[in-house]
Amino acid sequence: MSHPKTNQSRPRAAILVDVQNIYYTTREQYRANFDYNAFWAEAASQYDITYAYAYAIHKGDEKQRQFQNILRGIGFEVKLKPFIQRSDGSAKGDWDVGITIDAIQCAKDVDKIILLSGDGDFSLLIEHLQDEHSIEVEVYGVPNLTATSLISQCDRFREIEDTLLLRR
Repeated sequence: MSHPKTNQSRPRAAILVDVQNIYYTTREQYRANFDYNAFWAEAASQYDITYAYAYAIHKGDEKQRQFQNILRGIGFEVKLKPFIQRSDGSAKGDWDVGITIDAIQCAKDVDKIILLSGDGDFSLLIEHLQDEHSIEVEVYGVPNLTATSLISQCDRFREIEDTLLLRR
């Protein structure tokens, strides 16, 4: 008997975006912003998008709220975590555990996980998804700022380059 998630005419995908990582890596490498509309068009042309989560930090400013509404308009569910400023001046606000939990949950319903992040901490997650769920994992990242372990562990690495950038 075939697995229910493979009975579709097109593969089903879950998209998980580490918004802070993508923002900072594209800004550092290209001095540009990531083009979420172009990305969505690319992904939707190949897959039925079953889940689409954008993980962001909530600082409460208007520009950020507008950006989050744009993401919602594209089709993402925006998950927010409060920005925490520590007494020593450092900041906390990563979504690694949340992304990991959602990826494992989504793996039950999809054929592919598309992860947008350069964070090497996700290498273990990718290995788990491949070994325990037989899921293909595609990673979008800025090559020079994406962990080598992430690139080598994923099934496909998609370089964030000009076609996925908004120039000012």
